[in-house]
Amino acid sequence: MNPLLARLQPYPFDRLRALVAGVAPNAALARLDLSIGEPQHPTPALVKTALADALDGLATYPRTAGTRELREAIAAWIARRYAPATVDPETEVLPANGSREALFAFAQAVVDPDGGRARVACPNPFYQIYEGAALLAGAQPVFLNTVAANGFRMDLSALDAHTWRAVKLMYVCSPANPSGTVLDLDDWRQIFEMSDRYGFVVAADECYSEIYPDEGRPPLGALAAAAQLGRRGYPRLAVFSSLSKRSNAPGLRSGFVAGDARLLAAFLRYRTYHGSAMSLAVQRASIAAWGDEAHVRENRRLYAQKFDAAFATLRPPLAAHRPAGAFYLWLRVPGDDAEFARELYRHYNVLVLPGSFLAREAHGENPGRGHVRAALVAPLADCVEALARMNEFAARL
Repeated sequence: MNPLLARLQPYPFDRLRALVAGVAPNAALARLDLSIGEPQHPTPALVKTALADALDGLATYPRTAGTRELREAIAAWIARRYAPATVDPETEVLPANGSREALFAFAQAVVDPDGGRARVACPNPFYQIYEGAALLAGAQPVFLNTVAANGFRMDLSALDAHTWRAVKLMYVCSPANPSGTVLDLDDWRQIFEMSDRYGFVVAADECYSEIYPDEGRPPLGALAAAAQLGRRGYPRLAVFSSLSKRSNAPGLRSGFVAGDARLLAAFLRYRTYHGSAMSLAVQRASIAAWGDEAHVRENRRLYAQKFDAAFATLRPPLAAHRPAGAFYLWLRVPGDDAEFARELYRHYNVLVLPGSFLAREAHGENPGRGHVRAALVAPLADCVEALARMNEFAARL
């Protein structure tokens, strides 16, 4: 067996299942699950129709690079969404089977383990795929805490120059999971300057980019920031996006990687051996999804309703900030977050994810401690009811 597998930590949802194992929830209340960020709004009919109409494609081996039509559809969407950024559909775009698969595989392709001396930087709390990808690439993850005191932004000064020189890859998530923080142009300028100085690759996870509260203020993306800063060719930058959240199609497993052509050429070579080509039927459905914005605007409207209702419902001692993107409430709770989550489930039959499960002890603290993550993916009435129960439970503590 690969000895690096032993370095992987249990996934947060496995830890949650273990936490509540043997707990008998209040049977008088219906179960409400806000623990998992799985979109529950309907998948658009146009996506399902395009998928069904393309089932003949199942008889053909797809190319790892995808069809020209899909790459052009993605490039056209990038040009609309992230002007002045544009990408060449021949060399600067690759389809991916969702952003999760690509984020993990990317580290295997670009990280030189350097005899175990390599480091991979990522935010803390974080999406655990970043850590697993680093470990299985033979590198050691290093963490940049995101806390209220720094606006839930990564503190790049937390690592010394010696450590930065060992960093081969840096994961960035904007809008962030779990805080919903969106990086601005100054944030990206600083990240790019560090990349130039130390030579590391930036992997920008933008799977939540299309969920935001203000139609007139879409989150700035890494490609747009690079273009505004005159970084032609997107040096050492790869951006990852997905239809899972944008188009309520997590089962479609469709996304893309875009950016530095040199990186994407190496990644394509890796993926050709990895066997990660997207089926032609899924490609046709993806073209339909990337070409339509009406369903995306409706999706944002539904999430905005939930956040409006959530902040009308929440009461002290629970506390949260209104996120600039994504669909999570990053809630400050009284006492220990794991105990809070377990006893909330016991007494009120509501599941949330302890914040400490999403983070690691770094720089003297676990920055997720004292928080829980609530995903506002359930129907509006269920979200409101779950938060009302949380208010009642927290008031008793």
